[in-house]
Amino acid sequence: MDTPRVLVIGLDPYRVPGPWDPEPVATGLQAGMDQFVAHDVCVQTCLVGLDGSDDIETVVSEALASRTWECVVIGGGIRGSLDLFETVVNLVRRHAPDAAIAFNDGPADTYNAAARWLTHPAG
Repeated sequence: MDTPRVLVIGLDPYRVPGPWDPEPVATGLQAGMDQFVAHDVCVQTCLVGLDGSDDIETVVSEALASRTWECVVIGGGIRGSLDLFETVVNLVRRHAPDAAIAFNDGPADTYNAAARWLTHPAG
């Protein structure tokens, strides 16, 4: 069996404007990524900034087109903006039409969100 491949699209916590502490989100993201490793699932992140430093459509499109994905997890930060959420969902449909789309409850829950849709989750 091939190792499942998952793309996680979310916000880079260090590039979200506002007076807030990005560390808890960054820690949660790392905990979520560690679960993929523990279950031998290939994972890649596509973290975009809301600080104007990214052409979000280009960054997400390139990540989606870089390989075949079994599942794409769209994080809560992306879902917090209806326009951004619609854009990302439609990019997934265009560039990864065979991938399942999953949504996490929080950064540390990202593996569980993907595992619900993997046909043969490892571990």
